[in-house]
Amino acid sequence: MSTPKKVVLAYSGGLDTSIILKWLQVEYGCEVVTFTADLGQGEELEPARSKAEMLGVKDIYIDDLREEFVRDFVFPMFRANAVYEGLYLLGTSIARPLITKRCVEIAHETGADAIAHGSTGKGNDQVRYELSAAALDPDLKVIAPWREWDLASRTQLIAFAEAHQIPIAKDKRGEAPFSVDANLLHTSSEGKALEDPAAEAPDYVYQRTVHPEDAPNTPEYIEVGFARGDAVSLNGEALSPAALLTTLNEIGGRHGVGRLDLVEGRFVGMKSRGIYETPGGTILLEAHRGIEQITLDRGAAHLKDELMPRYAELIYNGFWFSPEREMLQAAIDKSQEQVTGTVRLKLYKGSVRTVGRWSDHSLYSEAHVTFEDDAGAYDQKDAAGFIKLNALRLRLLAARDRRVK
Repeated sequence: MSTPKKVVLAYSGGLDTSIILKWLQVEYGCEVVTFTADLGQGEELEPARSKAEMLGVKDIYIDDLREEFVRDFVFPMFRANAVYEGLYLLGTSIARPLITKRCVEIAHETGADAIAHGSTGKGNDQVRYELSAAALDPDLKVIAPWREWDLASRTQLIAFAEAHQIPIAKDKRGEAPFSVDANLLHTSSEGKALEDPAAEAPDYVYQRTVHPEDAPNTPEYIEVGFARGDAVSLNGEALSPAALLTTLNEIGGRHGVGRLDLVEGRFVGMKSRGIYETPGGTILLEAHRGIEQITLDRGAAHLKDELMPRYAELIYNGFWFSPEREMLQAAIDKSQEQVTGTVRLKLYKGSVRTVGRWSDHSLYSEAHVTFEDDAGAYDQKDAAGFIKLNALRLRLLAARDRRVK
């Protein structure tokens, strides 16, 4: 790879990416542009600007992407009810394509010929960043310092930081108890104190949710309104995508909703243990499934459930910008055209359950399912022929098996 002249770095302002920033300047002698995304991680981002300025960066981008994140990435994913390995709501996975997209845009705006990220060579994020970059601009170089440098330990990283006068928080001098990634959809904690999957995670790991045992003793009821598969209102009040998810996080958090302790299969091959908190997303998934129950045809619903694991795996593995994900998205979005209505949910002690749903687009017919007089809406005699035709192949199989014994 030829030496880059200008690099856009996905920059958090933390110790690791600050070391990467200086390493890029020293190793390549290049200009570095920093990009810090506000995805609702709940941290003050201006210190990232100050630290970048201190390290000699001239072009500093700090962008509020919360609405775009939820509207264009989280909501399309939730139309599919996407969960990876049956449990994980893909909070980290869905953020990476947006971060990469903005890095590529900034590279075009500033004339940069490379982008860089702080993902390690063991994780999934390196794959997500680099596959996204390849899809958006294959001519841009991608630099992954963790795969190139010889800083193999926390001690060496801190020594590098001290040698280049990079500020080090006191709690960074020792071994961090665990690593955290956060955005508006979730928090993810892994490593160190969490690496033994047999040991229960300490309660201090959880940052967004109270312990379910300490949640209120009184249940809370909420109503989520949907239009074409996307949540648009809460308790009758219209909200923007980011505002709605923010509020659901607050509600779910105080009821201990959305905790997950998962050992997952990484795309790179190893298994890892993570502690996830997705309070608003857990409510949103339950609500979306609730409104689909009355508005989505059985055939479409069952096909969606068959497609979902593949769709979720594509996102987890970093293929958001792939043609197959876009093809699946088109089918999913088609299924959502009539998914409009309201769902009532009950939150209590770590759980969220659908307790009511209604819609002008409902396929539910009380006249057809009632145990009372249906006034001729359904002729029960019709079921005999239906069963007989469906049993035909089973009868033929049974007759054949008796014959050949």
